[in-house]
Amino acid sequence: MSLIPAPRRLEWLGGSGPFNGNVRTEVDSSLAPEAYRLTVSADGAEIVGGDEAGVFWGRQTLRQLLGPDAFRRAPIAREPVTVPYVTIDDAPRFAWRGFMLDVARHFLPKEDVLRYVDLLAAHKLNVLHLHLTDDQGWRVEIERHPRLTEIGAWRRRTRRGWGEPVLWDERPHGGFYTQDDLREIVAYAAERHVTVLPEIDLPGHSQAAIAAYPELGNADVIDTAALEVLTDWGINPNVLAPTDAVLRFYEDVLEEVLEIFPGRFVHIGGDECRKDQWRKSPTAQARIRELGLKDEDELQSWMIRHFGRWLAARGRRLIGWDEILEGGLAEGAAVMCWRWYRGGIAAAEAGHSVVMCPQQEVYLDHAQAHGADEPVPVGWVHTLEDVYRFEPIPPRLTGTPHAANVIGTQANLWTEVAEDRGRVDYQAFPRLAAFAEVAWSDLPGPDERDFAGFERRMNDAHYARLDALGVGYRPPTGPHPWQRRPGIPGRMHGKPRKTWRMAD
Repeated sequence: MSLIPAPRRLEWLGGSGPFNGNVRTEVDSSLAPEAYRLTVSADGAEIVGGDEAGVFWGRQTLRQLLGPDAFRRAPIAREPVTVPYVTIDDAPRFAWRGFMLDVARHFLPKEDVLRYVDLLAAHKLNVLHLHLTDDQGWRVEIERHPRLTEIGAWRRRTRRGWGEPVLWDERPHGGFYTQDDLREIVAYAAERHVTVLPEIDLPGHSQAAIAAYPELGNADVIDTAALEVLTDWGINPNVLAPTDAVLRFYEDVLEEVLEIFPGRFVHIGGDECRKDQWRKSPTAQARIRELGLKDEDELQSWMIRHFGRWLAARGRRLIGWDEILEGGLAEGAAVMCWRWYRGGIAAAEAGHSVVMCPQQEVYLDHAQAHGADEPVPVGWVHTLEDVYRFEPIPPRLTGTPHAANVIGTQANLWTEVAEDRGRVDYQAFPRLAAFAEVAWSDLPGPDERDFAGFERRMNDAHYARLDALGVGYRPPTGPHPWQRRPGIPGRMHGKPRKTWRMAD
């Protein structure tokens, strides 16, 4: 069978025949959440799910059995579709199977986000993490603070690529989602059993907000009124001031965010916050003394803990990048581990929920192969096989009670060099299909995985499904001429020699 993700158990009932279109569904709570049993016979199909999500995932498997044309927006077959008669028992390995889409660096229209909801659902991925704010743009309408989108959603120009020579696209770039746009995305995703996770980044990655409201920055150190929405990439020294006024401002923001996004988790970033301005700021230093903190790391922790408590009081949970561990982590907060596995291991052993998404393994903005034809290569090379052999549970946690604290895994796609839907497609696929199998299927250890079999299933059927869906994926033989970006520099690094097998 050419199913992706691979199911846990498949039993041939013998033979095949035309599908009569009859689909019977039932919820049986004796099955696990999201689990399903699919039976296809001459009488049609029966799907029994542990819940409505399980029924939905069973429908996605049936859709694959019906052939690539089942992924088109309208039927085109002139003859009945022949299907194999099978029984499939299936359930996900992880409850959190996510994909992060960075719409802050390059804005994607609402229709493109809705399309990615469909693509995630077709691969049994159930979390869409939207990175909504950063130095280069603010993408969510906040009614109490309208300049966040009037000013913060637009930059006057954009760096092309990332490296030398420095090149610029002199056209203004931007856009934002109205609150009703986001409600539509959330509702559309919920119908497909996908949860939308909002990220409002703080205290770093905040220059777009400071450009809109200069009082949010460290005005006792720099002229914040002179800042604009950032046009370049990289880690930025301009961070939020640790003041009560800033806390109240972001409480206003989050109150509106909570009204739009009903999911349990809210992502507050917390990564790559440079402390240089705080070290020079009399206001920040006075706050450190007032609170009895040891240093600037603990000052950041104080801000993160504040919002952790604020969210908890409203029935939500904070999740942030693994830097939120620095200076101490609030009880109940969850960690999204992007820097190797060390932070995720520490968080899991301390009893915190963890989502594993290490950049060394599953950052899909990174290059897919060596060679001059790869468009705007950044990071390390992550081949399709590399992603297929990714293991979210590191050896130190394997077989321990702490492994249960790894609630899931996620692939991330930052968009500094992915300027539109076509580039996002190229970076995401086919690697997101390999990741989906890692997140869903109960696979053996990385060295024992049948990558040749996965490639065969991709070639036999799944590339045709992606074609039917209109996905501009990277072909196995390399990029099409129109997918290349000659002359636009990237920024490659030597991939660290350390691998998951050595993670401690």
